Amino acid sequence: MEDPELIPGPMLVWRLPSPLRAISSAVLGGGIGLRSWIINVTVPMSYDRDDPADHLASLATGLALEGPGVGLLTGVDVAEVVHASDGGVRLWATVGLGTPTQAAAPPEVAHRAGTVNIVAWVPQLLSEGALVNAVATVTEAKTQAIRDRGIDATGTATDSVTVLCPPSGPEAPYGGPRSYWGSRLARAAYAAVLGGT
Repeated sequence: MEDPELIPGPMLVWRLPSPLRAISSAVLGGGIGLRSWIINVTVPMSYDRDDPADHLASLATGLALEGPGVGLLTGVDVAEVVHASDGGVRLWATVGLGTPTQAAAPPEVAHRAGTVNIVAWVPQLLSEGALVNAVATVTEAKTQAIRDRGIDATGTATDSVTVLCPPSGPEAPYGGPRSYWGSRLARAAYAAVLGGT
Protein backbone atom coordinates (compact mmCIF):
# COMPACT_ATOMS: atom_id res chain seq x y z
CA MET A 1 0.00 0.00 0.00
CA GLU A 2 1.42 3.36 -1.05
CA ASP A 3 1.78 6.51 1.01
CA PRO A 4 -1.21 8.85 0.92
CA GLU A 5 -1.40 11.95 -1.25
CA LEU A 6 -1.60 15.27 0.64
CA ILE A 7 -4.25 17.54 -0.87
CA PRO A 8 -4.77 21.20 0.11
CA GLY A 9 -7.56 21.55 2.62
CA PRO A 10 -5.70 19.65 3.99
CA MET A 11 -6.54 16.00 3.59
CA LEU A 12 -4.73 12.72 3.09
CA VAL A 13 -6.03 10.54 0.26
CA TRP A 14 -5.24 6.88 -0.37
CA ARG A 15 -6.41 5.91 -3.87
CA LEU A 16 -6.23 2.12 -3.77
CA PRO A 17 -5.44 0.48 -7.12
CA SER A 18 -7.97 -2.25 -6.33
CA PRO A 19 -10.39 -2.76 -3.43
CA LEU A 20 -8.90 -4.07 -0.19
CA ARG A 21 -10.52 -5.87 2.70
CA ALA A 22 -10.95 -3.45 5.58
CA ILE A 23 -12.22 -3.09 9.10
CA SER A 24 -12.86 0.40 10.35
CA SER A 25 -14.50 2.30 13.18
CA ALA A 26 -14.86 5.37 10.93
CA VAL A 27 -18.10 7.32 10.66
CA LEU A 28 -18.02 6.75 6.88
CA GLY A 29 -17.18 3.24 5.70
CA GLY A 30 -17.08 1.68 9.15
CA GLY A 31 -17.46 -2.08 9.59
CA ILE A 32 -15.90 -4.89 7.56
CA GLY A 33 -15.91 -4.95 3.77
CA LEU A 34 -14.08 -4.03 0.58
CA ARG A 35 -12.91 -0.42 0.39
CA SER A 36 -11.49 1.46 -2.62
CA TRP A 37 -10.18 4.63 -0.97
CA ILE A 38 -9.51 6.37 2.35
CA ILE A 39 -9.56 10.05 3.24
CA ASN A 40 -8.38 11.66 6.48
CA VAL A 41 -9.53 15.29 6.63
CA THR A 42 -8.45 18.16 8.88
CA VAL A 43 -11.40 20.11 10.29
CA PRO A 44 -11.48 23.02 12.76
CA MET A 45 -11.60 22.13 16.45
CA SER A 46 -14.98 23.91 16.43
CA TYR A 47 -16.37 21.39 13.89
CA ASP A 48 -19.90 20.49 14.98
CA ARG A 49 -21.72 19.31 11.86
CA ASP A 50 -24.35 16.69 12.60
CA ASP A 51 -23.82 15.01 9.20
CA PRO A 52 -20.12 14.02 9.17
CA ALA A 53 -20.70 10.94 6.99
CA ASP A 54 -22.51 13.04 4.37
CA HIS A 55 -19.79 15.70 4.58
CA LEU A 56 -17.07 13.10 3.99
CA ALA A 57 -19.02 11.47 1.14
CA SER A 58 -19.32 14.89 -0.51
CA LEU A 59 -15.57 15.46 -0.21
CA ALA A 60 -14.93 12.01 -1.73
CA THR A 61 -17.25 12.79 -4.64
CA GLY A 62 -15.37 16.05 -5.21
CA LEU A 63 -12.16 14.03 -5.51
CA ALA A 64 -13.77 11.62 -8.01
CA LEU A 65 -13.35 8.71 -5.59
CA GLU A 66 -15.64 5.87 -6.58
CA GLY A 67 -17.02 2.87 -4.77
CA PRO A 68 -17.09 2.33 -1.01
CA GLY A 69 -14.37 3.99 1.03
CA VAL A 70 -13.40 5.14 4.51
CA GLY A 71 -13.71 8.73 5.69
CA LEU A 72 -11.95 10.08 8.78
CA LEU A 73 -11.98 13.52 10.44
CA THR A 74 -9.39 15.08 12.74
CA GLY A 75 -8.66 18.41 14.39
CA VAL A 76 -4.92 18.10 13.74
CA ASP A 77 -3.05 19.04 10.58
CA VAL A 78 -2.91 15.82 8.54
CA ALA A 79 0.32 17.09 6.95
CA GLU A 80 1.91 16.02 10.27
CA VAL A 81 1.04 12.36 9.61
CA VAL A 82 3.50 9.92 11.15
CA HIS A 83 4.46 6.80 9.20
CA ALA A 84 5.80 3.63 10.78
CA SER A 85 6.50 0.18 9.36
CA ASP A 86 7.46 -3.16 10.83
CA GLY A 87 8.05 -6.43 8.99
CA GLY A 88 5.71 -5.69 6.08
CA VAL A 89 3.10 -3.78 8.08
CA ARG A 90 2.70 -0.11 7.10
CA LEU A 91 0.89 2.34 9.36
CA TRP A 92 0.00 6.03 9.30
CA ALA A 93 -1.23 8.02 12.30
CA THR A 94 -2.48 11.55 12.77
CA VAL A 95 -2.04 12.16 16.47
CA GLY A 96 -4.20 14.78 18.18
CA LEU A 97 -3.83 14.51 21.94
CA GLY A 98 -4.95 18.00 22.98
CA THR A 99 -8.04 16.61 24.69
CA PRO A 100 -7.10 13.20 26.10
CA THR A 101 -9.63 11.18 28.08
CA GLN A 102 -10.05 7.90 29.91
CA ALA A 103 -12.32 5.39 28.17
CA ALA A 104 -14.19 4.61 31.40
CA ALA A 105 -14.44 8.21 32.63
CA PRO A 106 -17.38 9.12 34.89
CA PRO A 107 -20.47 10.38 33.00
CA GLU A 108 -20.06 13.93 34.30
CA VAL A 109 -16.68 14.30 32.58
CA ALA A 110 -17.03 16.46 29.46
CA HIS A 111 -15.71 14.85 26.27
CA ARG A 112 -14.33 17.42 23.86
CA ALA A 113 -13.16 16.41 20.42
CA GLY A 114 -9.58 15.33 19.81
CA THR A 115 -8.53 12.54 17.53
CA VAL A 116 -5.92 9.86 16.94
CA ASN A 117 -6.65 8.36 13.51
CA ILE A 118 -4.71 5.23 12.55
CA VAL A 119 -4.66 3.58 9.10
CA ALA A 120 -2.73 0.31 8.84
CA TRP A 121 -1.89 -2.15 6.06
CA VAL A 122 -1.17 -5.84 6.64
CA PRO A 123 0.13 -7.71 3.55
CA GLN A 124 -1.80 -10.96 4.22
CA LEU A 125 -5.53 -11.64 4.25
CA LEU A 126 -6.84 -11.58 7.83
CA SER A 127 -9.89 -13.56 8.93
CA GLU A 128 -12.82 -11.52 10.25
CA GLY A 129 -11.86 -12.48 13.80
CA ALA A 130 -8.24 -11.49 13.16
CA LEU A 131 -9.41 -8.12 11.79
CA VAL A 132 -11.41 -7.44 14.96
CA ASN A 133 -8.45 -8.51 17.07
CA ALA A 134 -6.12 -6.29 14.99
CA VAL A 135 -8.21 -3.23 15.89
CA ALA A 136 -7.95 -4.14 19.57
CA THR A 137 -4.19 -4.68 19.22
CA VAL A 138 -3.66 -1.30 17.54
CA THR A 139 -5.78 0.36 20.24
CA GLU A 140 -3.79 -1.30 23.04
CA ALA A 141 -0.51 -0.16 21.47
CA LYS A 142 -1.88 3.38 21.02
CA THR A 143 -2.80 3.51 24.70
CA GLN A 144 0.62 2.15 25.69
CA ALA A 145 2.28 4.94 23.67
CA ILE A 146 0.02 7.62 25.17
CA ARG A 147 0.87 6.43 28.68
CA ASP A 148 4.58 6.34 27.80
CA ARG A 149 4.28 9.96 26.65
CA GLY A 150 3.30 10.77 30.23
CA ILE A 151 -0.39 11.35 29.52
CA ASP A 152 -2.86 9.72 31.92
CA ALA A 153 -5.39 8.76 29.25
CA THR A 154 -6.45 5.89 27.01
CA GLY A 155 -6.99 8.05 23.93
CA THR A 156 -9.50 10.70 22.93
CA ALA A 157 -13.28 10.59 22.59
CA THR A 158 -13.16 10.35 18.79
CA ASP A 159 -10.24 8.06 17.88
CA SER A 160 -10.60 5.80 14.86
CA VAL A 161 -8.74 2.73 13.55
CA THR A 162 -8.77 1.31 10.03
CA VAL A 163 -6.90 -1.90 9.15
CA LEU A 164 -6.62 -3.07 5.54
CA CYS A 165 -5.38 -6.29 3.99
CA PRO A 166 -5.59 -8.14 0.65
CA PRO A 167 -9.07 -9.50 -0.17
CA SER A 168 -7.81 -12.99 -1.06
CA GLY A 169 -5.02 -15.46 -0.48
CA PRO A 170 -4.01 -17.63 2.48
CA GLU A 171 -5.86 -16.40 5.56
CA ALA A 172 -4.13 -15.47 8.83
CA PRO A 173 -6.40 -16.49 11.73
CA TYR A 174 -5.01 -14.23 14.47
CA GLY A 175 -4.45 -10.50 15.03
CA GLY A 176 -3.57 -10.36 18.72
CA PRO A 177 -0.41 -8.68 20.01
CA ARG A 178 1.64 -11.90 20.12
CA SER A 179 0.48 -13.14 16.70
CA TYR A 180 2.71 -12.78 13.64
CA TRP A 181 0.93 -9.76 12.15
CA GLY A 182 -0.51 -8.41 15.39
CA SER A 183 2.92 -8.02 16.97
CA ARG A 184 4.07 -6.01 13.95
CA LEU A 185 0.92 -3.87 14.02
CA ALA A 186 1.44 -3.19 17.73
CA ARG A 187 5.05 -2.08 17.28
CA ALA A 188 4.18 0.17 14.32
CA ALA A 189 1.20 1.75 16.13
CA TYR A 190 3.27 2.32 19.27
CA ALA A 191 6.09 3.98 17.30
CA ALA A 192 3.72 6.23 15.32
CA VAL A 193 1.67 7.43 18.30
CA LEU A 194 4.78 7.90 20.43
CA GLY A 195 6.32 10.02 17.67
CA GLY A 196 3.19 12.03 16.86
CA THR A 197 2.80 15.71 17.70
